[in-house]
Parts: sequence; C-alpha cells; structure tokens
Amino acid sequence: MSEKHKLNEKFSPKDFEENLYSKWEEKGYFKPNEDENKEAYCIMIPPPNVTGKLHMGHALNNTIQDVLIRFKRMQGFNTLWVPGTDHSSISTEMKVVQKLKSEGKSKHEIGREKFLEEAWDWTEIYGGTIENQLKKLGCSCDWSRNRFTLDEGLSKAVLEQFVQLYRRDLIYKGKRLVNWCTNCNTSVSDVEVEHHEEQTHLWHIRYKVKDEEKYITVATTRPETMLGDTAVAVHPDDERYVGFVGKTCILPIVNKEIPIIADRFVEKEFGTGAVKITPAHDMNDYQAGIRNNLDIVEVFDDNFKMNDIVPEFKGMDLLEARKEIVKKLENMDALVKTEEYTHNVAKCERCKHTIEPKISDQWFVKMEDLVKPAIKAVKDKDINFVPSKYEKTYFNWMDNIQDWCISRQLWWGHRIPAYYCDECEHINVAKEAPTKCEKCGSKKLHQDEDTLDTWFSSALWPFSTLGWPEQTKDLKMFYPTNVLVTAYEIITFWVARMITSGIDLIGEIPFDTVLIHGIVRDNQGRKMSKTLGNGIDPIDVINEHGTDALRFSLIHGITIGNDIRYMSEKLEQSSNFCNKLWNAAKFVLMNLEDYNYEEVDILKLKTEDKWILSKLNRVTEEINNNIDNFDLGVALEKIYSFIWNEFCDWYIEIVKTRLYNKDDKLREQAQYVLNEVLKNSLKLLHPFMPFITEEIYEKLYNVDGSIMIAEFPEYNEKYNFEKEESEIEVLKQLVTEIRNIRTTMNVHPTKKSQLIFVTKKYRDVIQESENFLLKLGFGKETQIKEDKKGIEKNAISILLKDLELYIPFGDLVDIEEERKRLEVEKEKLESEVSRGEKMLINSGFVNKAPKEKIDEEKEKLKDYKNRLENIKKRLDSM
Repeated sequence: MSEKHKLNEKFSPKDFEENLYSKWEEKGYFKPNEDENKEAYCIMIPPPNVTGKLHMGHALNNTIQDVLIRFKRMQGFNTLWVPGTDHSSISTEMKVVQKLKSEGKSKHEIGREKFLEEAWDWTEIYGGTIENQLKKLGCSCDWSRNRFTLDEGLSKAVLEQFVQLYRRDLIYKGKRLVNWCTNCNTSVSDVEVEHHEEQTHLWHIRYKVKDEEKYITVATTRPETMLGDTAVAVHPDDERYVGFVGKTCILPIVNKEIPIIADRFVEKEFGTGAVKITPAHDMNDYQAGIRNNLDIVEVFDDNFKMNDIVPEFKGMDLLEARKEIVKKLENMDALVKTEEYTHNVAKCERCKHTIEPKISDQWFVKMEDLVKPAIKAVKDKDINFVPSKYEKTYFNWMDNIQDWCISRQLWWGHRIPAYYCDECEHINVAKEAPTKCEKCGSKKLHQDEDTLDTWFSSALWPFSTLGWPEQTKDLKMFYPTNVLVTAYEIITFWVARMITSGIDLIGEIPFDTVLIHGIVRDNQGRKMSKTLGNGIDPIDVINEHGTDALRFSLIHGITIGNDIRYMSEKLEQSSNFCNKLWNAAKFVLMNLEDYNYEEVDILKLKTEDKWILSKLNRVTEEINNNIDNFDLGVALEKIYSFIWNEFCDWYIEIVKTRLYNKDDKLREQAQYVLNEVLKNSLKLLHPFMPFITEEIYEKLYNVDGSIMIAEFPEYNEKYNFEKEESEIEVLKQLVTEIRNIRTTMNVHPTKKSQLIFVTKKYRDVIQESENFLLKLGFGKETQIKEDKKGIEKNAISILLKDLELYIPFGDLVDIEEERKRLEVEKEKLESEVSRGEKMLINSGFVNKAPKEKIDEEKEKLKDYKNRLENIKKRLDSM
C-alpha cells in the first residue's frame, strides 16, 4: 500500500491533530470565500474574558458553534466565524490588583497609566492562552479577524454609541441608588449580583404611634439601617393595620416622626407584615420612596462606616453598629423579639463579596423606549429563541426593564468620554477630547475618571466586530449574523442588550436565532466550581484523549437548552468509537490497493450494496434536518450508530467474502461502495469530529482536497432502495436470531449447521446473499423450500413474516449429551418446585414472613415451573 493511502497502525490523535489544524489555517480554510453570490453565514463567538483559561462550558459552547460553521461551510455558504475576547473590566482589574498586592504594590501607588500597562500585559498573556486553547479545541475561526473589546476599532464603536445616545437624551448622569461592591469599590448592574443564603436574625422592633398608646412592630434583618428610616409600610389589604395608614410613628433612637404608608410591594406574610422603609439602603425601599415621595437619608459614609446621624455610632462598621443598636433597642424596651432567620444576601458575581445598595452619582441609559423594538422583534419571531421556553426569561427582563447604570469606578475599560469644565461645570461629551468648553470656551477641562460597564461595549459585538460605525464590506456582507450560541445565564446580561443595540444603532436585528445551551455539570449533577474542586480542564482531556473524544463526549446525546452531566464513560465510548472507525478505515484501505476508481452502475449493485447506500442516504437526510433544527446530539448519535452498527458491524462483514476472492466479478462493486460509504460517512461526522475524519479522508481514493471544504452529503433519490433495504434488514434479523440461539445453547463457533429457509418472497435475495448468510450465520449449507415438508420436528425455528428458518437440532448439539444435560436440569427444577410449594403451604412461614418475602417466593416458584415446563417440552421433542 502506498504511503498516500496508509494509516498509522494505531489511532493516536497526538500524531496528527496539531499538524492538521496548522495546515487548515495555512490554507486559509477558516476564512470566508468572499463570493458575494453565495449566501453568507456568520457566527460571532461569545467573547471569553481575558481573566483566565477556558472551562468545560466554553468547550461545549465553542464545539456547538464549530459544528454549525463547519456544516454550513461544507454546504457551500460564505461562512465567517469571528473570534475574540472581552476585556472584562471588573474581573481583570481585580486580578491585576491581586497581582500587584502580591508584589507589595497598590494601583493607586503606581498610578493610572502604569496600572493600565500592567493590565495590558495581563491581557497579552491570557488572551493568547485562550486563542491557543480554542485552536486546540478545533475551532475553525477566522483568526485574521480576531477582535478584542478594547481594540481600536471596537473602542471607536463604543464612543460612537455613547455620543449618539447622549445627544438623543438617552444617556444621563444622576444620583440614584445602585448596587455597590464593597470589595471592588464600584457600582455593578443588577445582573452582576448573585444571591446566597445566609443565616442571620429577624429583629422585631416596635415604633410608637404618635399621640397614641399604640405601637406598630416592624421586622428587619438590618437594624443598623433603621437610623435612615423615612417611613413604615404595610400592605393596603392587610386588615391588621386598618386605621394605621396615614398616621405617623416615632423612629426609635433617632426620635424622629415618620409616616405610616400603604404600598403593595410589602409581603403580608413576611415578619409582622409591617416593614421599615430606608430608601437609601434597599432597592425595594428606594422604589417605594420614589412612589411615595419620601426623604432619602444615608446611614453610611463612602467607606461603609456609620455616619454621624447618631454620634455615638459614628465610625463603626456595619456589624459592630448592628450589635450596639440592638443593645440600645433592648434598653429602650423597643426590641420585641429576635428570631433565627435564613435570607438571601446579595453578593458580587465576580469577587463574591457583599453588595450594598448605595446612593451614588452615576451614568445611566434610559431603557424603557429603547427596548420596545427589541421586545417586538422576538414577539414577531424575527428572532427565535431555541428552545422557545427561554423567551420567558427575555420578556421578564425586558418588560420590567430599569434604567441601566453604565459607569464603573474602575481604570480598566473604556473611559467615559465626558469632559467637565472647571470654570462653568458644563459636561462636554465628545468622541475626541475637546480643546475647550463648548459652552464657555474655557480650556480648563478634565475627563470623567470612570469607565463604562463591560456589557456596554459587548452589546455592540455583532456589528462592531464587522467594522461599525464604518460601513465596511464585512458589515454589508455578514450583518445581520445568523446564530448566537450562548448559555442561559447571560440572556439578560448580553443577549437582550445586543438585540436592543443592533436594532437601535443599525436598524436591523443582530441575529435571527439565539441557541441556548445548558451548563456542564459534574457526574453528580453539581455545577462545576473551584470551591467544590470538581472542575475539569478541557485541555487536560484533550491531551489525554484527543480533541475528537472531548467534542464527542460534550455533544453526544445532548438536548439543546438542558444541562448536561459530564461523564468519563462518554470519553471511553468516544475513544472506542475512534478506534473502531480507525480500524475499519485501515481494513477498507488495505482492500482498495487495486481499486480502479471507476464509477459503477448503481442499479447493478448487489442487494447488500444497495442496502448500505440506501441506509446512508436515509441517515444523510435525517442528519441534515437534525443540524438545521439544532438537534446536534441526535445527529451525532445517528452517524455514530450508522458507522458503528451498519457499516462496521454489518456491511464490512457482509462483503468480506467478495473482497477476499479476487476472482469475484463483483469485488470491484464492493470496493466502490466501501470507498463511497466511508467517504460520505466521514463527511457527515466531520463537523463533530474534525480531526480523525480529515486524517482518514485524505487517505481515501477518489477524493480531492480537504474534507473541510468538501461538499456535505445530501439526500439523493437515486440511492433510495426501499425494497433492498427491507430485504437485508430481514436477513440481519435472521442472523441476529441465529447468534442469540447459538449463544443460549452454548454452541461453539466452529460448529456449522444447515440453514433451511421456507419462503417464496425472499428466495432471490437469499440465493444472492448465500455467501454472507453462511459466513455470518455459521452455516455449512443452505436450502430454500416452499413448505416445511421433510424438516425435522425438533429443528430450531425462527419465524418471521413471509420467512421461516429451521436449523436441525442435531447440527447445533450432540442430542444424547443434550438429553442428559436437560434431565439433570429437570431434576434440579423439580426439586426447587417441590421446595417452593411446601414452603407456601406451610402456615408457620405464611403467617410470620413479611409480605415481600412471600411474594418473592411466589415469583420464584412461578419461574421454576415455567422453566420446568419448557425443559419437558424440549425432552418430548427429542
């Protein structure tokens, strides 16, 4: 065999994966073909953060994208998969701050300019790491278009967006309550807040109703904030507080008069049904304060120490103040009781520290009108969520949208393009730093210190990566994009904002489909995390098992939208499959050495040849439909099953008799079909397992170029052989039944038997298929009869519709030895039946034994009797 058509003896992905990827990239296969006459297909990678390495969730997400882009590329689309990374302002700044701390430095000591240099160095290291990992995963991205959310082009897009929205009065600066991370020292958005259960107490505090001998008791988990109370609220339908609403009460400790109000946000079942309202330190209270025109009183200073509302608590941290305030309430006889309580505490999604509501001067985007077209686009099905159930998450967020706080008190990120005049305090907003104030002409200007929320820039990702705000060729060709593949956690973070920004700034939806996948959990169903120590590094898996094995284990059997459990058994299954395919390909290539490349007359092929071509044709149609409908797990299972079962276990075995006989006139047909079926099977498998398919494909006969750019198979009516397909399926069933019978009877493989067929319908196909029936059915000769005359009474029978098979009993076993064996078995079973019957008429057992034990013995007796009856029949027939 020539080296061109020779595979290595053993399957070893390390031998070829890296080389193949380099060759693909060098040949430019990942780039679009730039043919404007071909339909474009574009995917934007959800940009991973430059704060670390890829995890299993990234591996799943990017494998799905690669399956889709390879599929469409092979279908002839003008494909583009744009890679990139996100600067992740909070996470990256936190990592760099930690690095500096380990070196005995702080960001304020080294200054903004030096800090940004450190951050860029960090990005260079980890950005490159992520790119290399994606390449190792086989991702066929166009790396020449690799983008970063802080690169020059994307930064220009962010400035354009900010200035446009500001000039349309959709961006404003104001003092409002925001989520504040006490560790990162910055505002964060609602979607960057997690909630974790913690044990605490519920304190019941009574407030005296003014000028009455009545009290209203509130329940709170945060007594330290009560100094900033500006009202007590009850639900308007709560009958317990009829007559209280409209009156005032006295705030303990502060001794201030505050109103008692009714508001529907109050939960009647919580605590006493009455709650204190502290608009400066609780999101719900803040909204209630706005609705009821309440004062906003801050209790903490900028460092989250108690301020001087009550001098004796000034400078205390929150927990210390809580302890002292509770003690003072006890002394005043204002503390009614204290209960153990579990509640949800807001934590920063990045650093896991506590989030405090804080009144702060920040930049906001007015969202109410902006999101209306984005809501309509999904309702009108211009954009489809797959699965559709995730539309609910989208609508819940969009229908209750709040103004978006976009400023962050960080240095790493896009700096807000607002310049303050030191003379007249006018805010100058511009894409480039102005030389003078547009209002008073002063040249004394300074830029806002804050940066923009990371999601403000990534909201532009589908079009900023294509060159917007410039009207580039890429933007014209590939926007709108096609499918966004993402996890459900960031529907509100990112998906909703991209849809909103795309429609607002471009006038078109950014993509037509949002494909939502689940998260990868461990084999116990737990979320992978550093805390649990159950995370698995996909690169470690690749190094041990190969990329194709990892991709198979992630996609096989998944249902889009549902979480998956990562199991090592799937890696073993995939490795076994790779070895099976590799060895099958070696066998095929070994038997194609004298292959003459000639086309054959399909209609003159043998029945088994037409059967395999028809099966392949059918599965091809199904796989095309499955991938188009994003049923990737189903598609992979079908091609896996076809290759393993139909091609390797059946067709190759069936045609061996023809291949081994070089004088067989039909040998060339078998060679042709082997090559064609293997070639097209590899094409169907390629999007899922790109490396092994390319390595084998290149060794086949009658192929041209890389499998990456080969045409993806489609259903072809000329390969529709329903009759031949059904005939071979019947013969397969017969062979399977023969094997099962021989296994049950423990017949040695070397013992051959007569195969006596009774049929009219299948006479021709049995005659044509005699060689493989004898080989696979362990036969020594075949007979075809139209009736059962002359067939031994004790012959083993297999009865199918329009076809009966009889195997003389003596051909399978030594009758005298079998009779002896059955007699021994009969005696054993008679003994067991006798024992069981005696036990079940024994009143001592029946009255004392548990019902489960009695039922178990009844089932045993029934089984023994059935087996005994069968053995008696076998003996009678002998």
